[in-house]
Amino acid sequence: MLVFVLVYTTSNACTNLIVGKKASTDGSVIVTYSADDYGSFGFLCHYPAAKHKPGTMRSVYDWETNNYLGEIEEATETYNVVGNMNEHQLTIVETTFGGRAELEDSTGLLDYGSLIYITLQRSKTAREAIDVMTGLIEKYGYRSGGESITLADPNEAWILELIGKGPGRKGAVWVAVRVPDDCVSAHANQSRIRQFPLRDKKNCVYSKDVISFAREKGYFSGKDNEFSFSEAYAPADFLALRFCEARVWTFFNRCTAGMEKYLPYVSGSDFKAEPMPLFIKPDKLLSVQDIKNMMRDHYEGTPFALDSDIGQGPYEAPYRPTPLMYEVDGRTYFNERPISTQQTAFTLVAQMRSWLPNHVGGVLWFGCDDSNMIAYTPVYCCTDVVPECYSNKLADTFTFSFRNAFWVCNWVSNMVYLRYNQMFADLQRVRDELERDYNALQPTIEDEALKLGGENGERAAESRKYLTAYTNRVAQGMLDRWMELGKYLIVKYNDQAVKKEKDGKFVRTPGGYAVPVERPGFPEAYRKQIVRETGERFLMPQ
Repeated sequence: MLVFVLVYTTSNACTNLIVGKKASTDGSVIVTYSADDYGSFGFLCHYPAAKHKPGTMRSVYDWETNNYLGEIEEATETYNVVGNMNEHQLTIVETTFGGRAELEDSTGLLDYGSLIYITLQRSKTAREAIDVMTGLIEKYGYRSGGESITLADPNEAWILELIGKGPGRKGAVWVAVRVPDDCVSAHANQSRIRQFPLRDKKNCVYSKDVISFAREKGYFSGKDNEFSFSEAYAPADFLALRFCEARVWTFFNRCTAGMEKYLPYVSGSDFKAEPMPLFIKPDKLLSVQDIKNMMRDHYEGTPFALDSDIGQGPYEAPYRPTPLMYEVDGRTYFNERPISTQQTAFTLVAQMRSWLPNHVGGVLWFGCDDSNMIAYTPVYCCTDVVPECYSNKLADTFTFSFRNAFWVCNWVSNMVYLRYNQMFADLQRVRDELERDYNALQPTIEDEALKLGGENGERAAESRKYLTAYTNRVAQGMLDRWMELGKYLIVKYNDQAVKKEKDGKFVRTPGGYAVPVERPGFPEAYRKQIVRETGERFLMPQ
């Protein structure tokens, strides 16, 4: 079990934060996703709306490898999907928990990624998506490990957890729980649905054999009302708690007081301690910007903070290299795993609003690379032309391009990582300026879109075209600004020195040359560490 959980928490370690419509400042349902997988290339996928003749077959490719898996029957109508949101504002995102290794079925046709994007093309609401998704699995089989899946629309959000039944056995066991409108929830690579209501179809649905299958396999032997999906199908070990549940805890901790009581559990120090609830009611309403900022969390101000040990390096970076576990003198140690991580391929914050026409109400705030190091730009769900910089047309995992956001953002962030406490403030300033601009422009842009046309008719088509153009314009503008940021950083911080600035400009001599640079050297704390380790080796003689 230890090895299996390690594989899934380190290679597919994603994070979903969820906000109900009565827990947000403006009535939006909000959902986040970070696709965190080393070696992955981040881009904005697109599936255009289409009509298909009965009997049309669709090829299925594994989402992670792009390997061909087989064919399924195509739906007669499929909807426009951009990223993880479709034209009806339905959003589907996931985190992998793996679970019991013996329940994975390599003979199944649908992996978790293809399942999500096929479901997005066939569903209008979260509840419909649950039916579509579980129906596809029942018909074609499921080949991935255990998944926690968030399904959200402008009115509600659900968490669906599922796991296969083992080699050669089609279908999956699953349970879906509705997040109350006035609550927030989260999951981060560990199954979080424990006991669930067995007779509340409004707020909970599940496979008919979710309990009986656990009995059959010997995972559970108690009364039905005592059954815990998580304990049966994904029993937690230290890794699941410290690497996964701790990310949920830090989000909850920033939303409400009193979360300290769950520290013994999420720290992995006491497996019998009280686990966290599936959802909580926040102390205050949360904005979309609040949630963007929470995706940038590194456990600041908590017992898991990454700013108080030598692991932060000389320039005090809140990042740690992987693998998360390492050995020294035959003993195994670990690094903390925060929400924000350098391995993110793409990240999004989905905003869904019931009081607006779908093409205006659904916004995917999107970026490639680490959520802490990018500016989320608005991608409207009606977008049918992917911004060039967010596409995979000009670049891929092995091909760099200065016209591609994934590579430009990685180019900049990898400069900043190396001298974080000196350089991050410059990146943060640009990031926050751009996001403030986007937020300020949003009402004006949407008012104009509404004037152009509602949900249907020729005028609506003009409105969608307008929002698609805005999506592309903003994305390209972000890329241009990030290119300038990269150039600025290399000029300012070249050769481990810092060029002086005044009023936003580099300081020059009257003749136009650079004045002498500042040479800050190592931070004081790191200098002291050098002296502690080297003694008087580098002590200047008196």
